[in-house]
Amino acid sequence: MSQAPFYVSPEQLMKDRADFARKGIARGRSVVVLRYDDGILFLAENPSPTLHKIAEIYDRIGFAAVGKYNEFETLRQAGVRYADLRGYSYHRTDVTARGLTNAYAQTLAGVFTTESKPFEVELVVAELGATGAGDQLYRLSYDGSVIDESEHVAIGGQAEAITARLAGLTTSELDLRAVFNHGVRALAEATTGPLPTRDLEAAVLDRTAPGHRTFRRLTDAAMVEMRDE
Repeated sequence: MSQAPFYVSPEQLMKDRADFARKGIARGRSVVVLRYDDGILFLAENPSPTLHKIAEIYDRIGFAAVGKYNEFETLRQAGVRYADLRGYSYHRTDVTARGLTNAYAQTLAGVFTTESKPFEVELVVAELGATGAGDQLYRLSYDGSVIDESEHVAIGGQAEAITARLAGLTTSELDLRAVFNHGVRALAEATTGPLPTRDLEAAVLDRTAPGHRTFRRLTDAAMVEMRDE
């Protein structure tokens, strides 16, 4: 006697995929991206000195991610190829965070709806403007949905707690030192307590940097010098 084929409604399938992705992301340590008066700060809880959650995509565009490393590293590499090809084919100014975000959103949505499992990742794409008014922050979820943020954005398992800690703070009016310390405290309070500098990964898009490239990683020594504690 043959059995009836197993059936799952499309609504249940999408819900199961979303739950699966959210659980994977929730296990990851968080990242927070904050504007400051002369740029954009990327700050992550990340004990690994080599498996970066924060990266440069192009001259004025940075990338941050949480979730499965192999998946977001694949997306990072694809973003670099997209930016290099577009900048070479057209002009460097044609490489924008919005265009890159759209490309990522299409990829994530395609995987979410058609593949056997979704990507277990959340991303932030940030672009440094010529002035603060031109700064852009985009948050991308596992299903390709996009939210643009104005001052700061957190991703990962403790994103809600970090966002609540930073609520109402206009970081774009503060200098890098002040914003760095706000970010460190938000990460620490949302996790298990004080974070040693060796467990932090940080980088900036610096509006005062000469030339095209504005991305700069912050060394442990630079972070120690900025910390208030």
